Amino acid sequence: MAATQGIKLDEATKERLKALGDLRDRSPHWLMRTAILEYLEREEVREREKKEDFERWERYQLTGEFTSHQSVMDWLEGVAQGRGPACPK
Repeated sequence: MAATQGIKLDEATKERLKALGDLRDRSPHWLMRTAILEYLEREEVREREKKEDFERWERYQLTGEFTSHQSVMDWLEGVAQGRGPACPK
């Protein structure tokens, strides 16, 4: 169920929303809703990546295992040339 959520905007921002909405044949409401959804998606991805990075760092600290830069570059070069070698571990 959708609920109304208020937001205070200065006049300049409201005018910008109206102008852009007119150009795109969209309402200011649609623009704000789209902007919020895109922001949330982007920031949720960022948080997931930060969590994965932290987990990788913890795993490295526990095991000392890593994949060298050169191994990754060799693998990427093979993929680019269509050789498709196994992903380095």
